[in-house]
Amino acid sequence: MSARLVPERQWNAAFEHLADLMGMEERVLRERAKPIDGGGWVLWSGVKFVLAQSQSTAAAPMAAAARKLRQQANEIDAQAIPILIVPFMGDTGKRACGEEQVNWFDLCGNAHIVAPGLRIHIEGKPNRFKTVGRPVNLFAPRSARLVRWLLIHAGEAVRQRELARTTELDEGFVSRLVNRLESEELVEREDGGAVLAKNPALLLELWREAEGKTRPSMVTGHVAARSGDALLRFLADAFRDAELKYAATGLAAAWAYTHFAAFRTTTLYLPREPSRAFLKDLGFLEDSRGANLRLVIPRDDGVFLDLREPDGIRCVHPVQAYVDLKSESERSEEAARRIREEYLQWSRDDR
Repeated sequence: MSARLVPERQWNAAFEHLADLMGMEERVLRERAKPIDGGGWVLWSGVKFVLAQSQSTAAAPMAAAARKLRQQANEIDAQAIPILIVPFMGDTGKRACGEEQVNWFDLCGNAHIVAPGLRIHIEGKPNRFKTVGRPVNLFAPRSARLVRWLLIHAGEAVRQRELARTTELDEGFVSRLVNRLESEELVEREDGGAVLAKNPALLLELWREAEGKTRPSMVTGHVAARSGDALLRFLADAFRDAELKYAATGLAAAWAYTHFAAFRTTTLYLPREPSRAFLKDLGFLEDSRGANLRLVIPRDDGVFLDLREPDGIRCVHPVQAYVDLKSESERSEEAARRIREEYLQWSRDDR
């Protein structure tokens, strides 16, 4: 069973951890602390620190707590150093704190605190506050159908029955997914019961982070071509002429959407492996060394929903392309930023 802390015990643990991190006696630390409205503390130790806590390890509540703490610290003193205290800090939470310029430490021993004359950075301590049981995986292949739809239609409220119909998922399964998303504060309900993404930008990053840890089945090889875009156009023509379904993703899709930069590796989703005769006609040589083509069989056909055809190239939706860039190299991060800038610009207020 995982450990859990009520707020008072969390504050006691927080002062104990902070005293240890700063090399001070806990008694001295507490003498320099004063409670403030909203449940936090202001601490004087040569520098003014504003402390706040988030009892949830979920990314959305943590991000909200970081924003609130940043505002609170600014109101108290423009030079104050905000520190968020959480049970365990995950990668997305770290990113949210970085965006808000908020320091943090967790009750598992990890920390990132930077202040005048002070720099503390500790990572790698395991999560001691994992929940018991196996919660619904929001970003498993089938579950991602719902997440993808909510992101593509960000700002649009929809009833669960309609979500089930458009994503081709069972209504009971959709209900469980929505309940989990709601508990993580990633969706919100309108008065009539319709749901919509509460924080599209955070939901997208959580999906991308989860997707980057897994790899679907694929065949890699080489097809002679003078450039990545020349290969992509050749493949698009070949699949169209053969009346075979495909969808470009990753760097190839990013190029089709933005023409941002040259690329070498083309990645295509296919519903099934093509015949050897078709691959032979392409001049495809299966070999991972020097490969410039990846043929991917997705774990769920949801990647083929909401396809687009920029510049005559059939591509996954920009949302899916952005997520898939996580598993590519070359200039994938730059390409991902361009996709975000041109196609996935949600307001910072949508959080």
